Amino acid sequence: MKYLHLVWSNLRRKKTRTVLTILSILVAFLLFGYLVTIDQAMAMGVSLVGEDRLVVRHKVSLIQLLPASYEARMEEIEGVDDATHATWFGGIYQDPKNFFQQSPVKPDEYLAMYPEFLLSEEERNGWLNTRTGAVVGRTLADKFGWKVGDKVPIRATIWRQKDGSATWTFDIVGIYDGEDPGTDTTQFLFRYDYFDEARAGAYGQVGWYILRIVDPERAAAVAEAIDAEFANSPAETRTETELAFLQGFAKQIGNVGKILLAVLSAVFFTILLVAGNTMAQAVRERTEEIGVLKAMGYSNRQVLGLVLGESFLMAVVGGGLGLGLAWLLITAGGDPTGGALPIFYLPKENLVTGALLMLALGFVTGIVPALQAMRLSVSDALRRG
Repeated sequence: MKYLHLVWSNLRRKKTRTVLTILSILVAFLLFGYLVTIDQAMAMGVSLVGEDRLVVRHKVSLIQLLPASYEARMEEIEGVDDATHATWFGGIYQDPKNFFQQSPVKPDEYLAMYPEFLLSEEERNGWLNTRTGAVVGRTLADKFGWKVGDKVPIRATIWRQKDGSATWTFDIVGIYDGEDPGTDTTQFLFRYDYFDEARAGAYGQVGWYILRIVDPERAAAVAEAIDAEFANSPAETRTETELAFLQGFAKQIGNVGKILLAVLSAVFFTILLVAGNTMAQAVRERTEEIGVLKAMGYSNRQVLGLVLGESFLMAVVGGGLGLGLAWLLITAGGDPTGGALPIFYLPKENLVTGALLMLALGFVTGIVPALQAMRLSVSDALRRG
């Protein structure tokens, strides 16, 4: 730390060049923050899904329904701890662009399956006692200004009521929060018993099942047993982990991870060239001063450390400001798409990755000029100067 003032003074020598380089690094890490956040959102929080949950859908397609009677049979299979179901409703609220998931579920079973959905006991009881009741995630409620007691009309695109009406009206009886930032709080959940009695057709059928298993390490064996149970039936099943199920959704729009990795690689390669050029120029301009430092008794290691210190300081200042700004904008602004990316936050592990990238950037851009300065003899340095 005793050389920090000297390092900082060297960076201030060419203020414009230093500021522009730091701003370039800032933009790179700001972009890094947003891209990893988008990657997390596109993956639909797969890194945070329950390792002990399986999803069972129709073998042909997710849009094919399964009998509600399968639930009891699934719970009898060895390794299955509990089972519940959900169904895609696919309704519209006010405008087709207001897209969010709506699903009829069994309240108690669904909340037990997803303990990360935090709902007060009063709201839970209200849901159990109100046939047209619905609970919504905090993000969704804030987006539309909903509060407990509101009546919300949803226009169906798939499920009409027996009287032919396409409009279903629900009473908001609860607003759930997420246990952690990765919890999806954009769902609209209502009671399956009300839905099944009121819909016109397909009675006693559901969209998919969610199962909790006793031992996550036996997930493959349990999945195989479930599919074998319903093999050769009119509605055969396909069972997979919740992770694989959500990844399947994410991959429908392409391999987002590879695309973002390519963009980030190009950005950081460019910044590497910019910062490396800055450090190389700084060392060339101070050749005589380096010779003077060595003549005064500074060792080769100290000279190496001074040059690397400049590189690290520039990378940490620019990268820290960029990551900090990204975190601030993402936390304050949330999902910029207005709900298309329900899980939108900057994970802590990516902040750590960003910090490691800063250090790597500082080292790579500074090591060559630092080695050149270290190997420079006093006579050569003074003669060149």
